[in-house]
Amino acid sequence: MLKAGAAQFDVSPIRPMFLFGYPHVPRQSTGVHDPLRAAALCLDNDGAAILVIAVDILFVSKDSAARCRADLYAKTGILPSHILISATHTHSGPVTADYLVFRSDPIVPKTDPVFLAYFESQIVEAGVTAWKNRVPAELAATSVLVDGVGGNRLSKTGLADREAGVLIVRHARTHAPIAINIVYSMHPTVLHEDTTLASADFPGFAKKRLIDTFPGAVALYHTGPSGNQSPRYSVTAQTFSEADRLGGLLATPIIAGIQGLTDSDFENNPKLASAVGGVTLQPRTFMSPKAARKNLVAKVALFERLKREGAGHGPVRTAECTVFGAEELVVLADAQESGELRDWQTRCARAEIQVLQIGPVCLTGLPGELFVEYGLEIKRQVPLKTWVVSLANGELQGYIVTPDAEKEGGYEAQCGFFKASNGILLVDEAVRLIRTLA
Repeated sequence: MLKAGAAQFDVSPIRPMFLFGYPHVPRQSTGVHDPLRAAALCLDNDGAAILVIAVDILFVSKDSAARCRADLYAKTGILPSHILISATHTHSGPVTADYLVFRSDPIVPKTDPVFLAYFESQIVEAGVTAWKNRVPAELAATSVLVDGVGGNRLSKTGLADREAGVLIVRHARTHAPIAINIVYSMHPTVLHEDTTLASADFPGFAKKRLIDTFPGAVALYHTGPSGNQSPRYSVTAQTFSEADRLGGLLATPIIAGIQGLTDSDFENNPKLASAVGGVTLQPRTFMSPKAARKNLVAKVALFERLKREGAGHGPVRTAECTVFGAEELVVLADAQESGELRDWQTRCARAEIQVLQIGPVCLTGLPGELFVEYGLEIKRQVPLKTWVVSLANGELQGYIVTPDAEKEGGYEAQCGFFKASNGILLVDEAVRLIRTLA
């Protein structure tokens, strides 16, 4: 029979630290607005155990995830293949992964090894404590549709995924809530460069509302494929109150969905299983340094023109981010010419794909930032209800875009290490793994 435990540990800055997510701005933290947390849920059914951890941070590197999973295995006996660690992708937390494309930005620091050790230890403590906290439990899964939080950031009419997947776990006897696990595809980028307080952004506010409504629960938030998803066309400001408003728009249907469940929706003997595979991603070949610098000039000119014409927040911000991508493309072109890029691409070319079956649903973990199309395609093809988690167990130094986006050359396409054609390889492997569990 099912046992479950949950826990959360703080991973907020331990002193004034650079807040990672935007280039060029000396964004040193002046405090913590709302805590960054590593939230963990352990599920154990007669020795078949799964551990899911969601961390309020921009990235959990592949190396960090591997160290944490190995440590958790040593302390709990849960196999690394049964442990998923994802980043919520808030842009208002410390640096925990070094990115090649930020190397030329004198403002963005390298990872602080002291904080990184603390960060990883808190992830492990959350997982170990969740394992120790196991009690007889039961769970239910539901999905809700979310409106108003955001959509496709490259086009108002572009593809989006409105589904939020919700797993609720409660005590078998008292029905006291233990954990609420959410998967939703949206960039947490309400807060921008002028914010100097650490924050989990709108997912943090959504989690707070859930915890206030279901006291005693630990809330986990996983970001689904959202490389081209953000609140860009939904926000009225880049403030904490706006992050709270959007968090409320996410939390409200989730709360209603949970409250609409009946006792018959819960089960205390769910199947818990894991399947792990992977693909070797094909690297991109970039333009020459000279062409990359010419491209940057053109992207800056477009951005300046849209500002002069008063094109509006969405198009102007998209053009500004395209300039950021063009700057990063220059770094990649230079690294390609020097031969350094090959080593970076090789280090993250092997992409792990992880599938965790939890009763009626599957959590499918993919590394890196994928466009939403790939998550929707996985959902479309599989026989089990599936929620896709991005930035799981590592990162890919950038995005996996669609072929159309690759041709258009926006921000995401300019700075990704790997070809858009890799997206379908990830989809095919994920679908294959899910089918082995069906």
